[in-house]
Amino acid sequence: MQEPKYTKVISAGIIVYRWTKKGLAFLLLYRDKGVWDFPRGRMESGERSWQTALREVEEETGLKSEDLKIYDNFKVFEKFPYRRRIEGGSAEPIFKIVIFYLAETRQSQIVLSEEHEGYGWFVINQAQKMLSRYKNRVRILRQAYNFIKGKNRKKESPVL
Repeated sequence: MQEPKYTKVISAGIIVYRWTKKGLAFLLLYRDKGVWDFPRGRMESGERSWQTALREVEEETGLKSEDLKIYDNFKVFEKFPYRRRIEGGSAEPIFKIVIFYLAETRQSQIVLSEEHEGYGWFVINQAQKMLSRYKNRVRILRQAYNFIKGKNRKKESPVL
């Protein structure tokens, strides 16, 4: 049997965090059906991954690049196959690559886009629970948390 030909789809986003009275808190956006996630979206033609990440964060949260301190030495990838429903009820095989960057903000207020129903700032244990249906997202969250806490951290410098 022949393997299906996968269409590659690349997305990018930013794991946004800030310091609160409760400690380090991560921004998660609520879509629907219990799905929480980092701000992210599909790369457009001619964009670099960091440009996509910044554009998507601004579109989905209202946070502009000047509201973010982006670390150029943190970049993680999530890769997975799935099937996307298309017209006629068939399914197109997709190989998804999501590139995540890390940024700190001091802003607490978010302006949501129409594609989200809510948001929250969650400390690490809460954030892990919110992302628990996606094991790779939990792993990426832990990587970001360890980076912020100083583990495996190199000299930091903003991308922009």
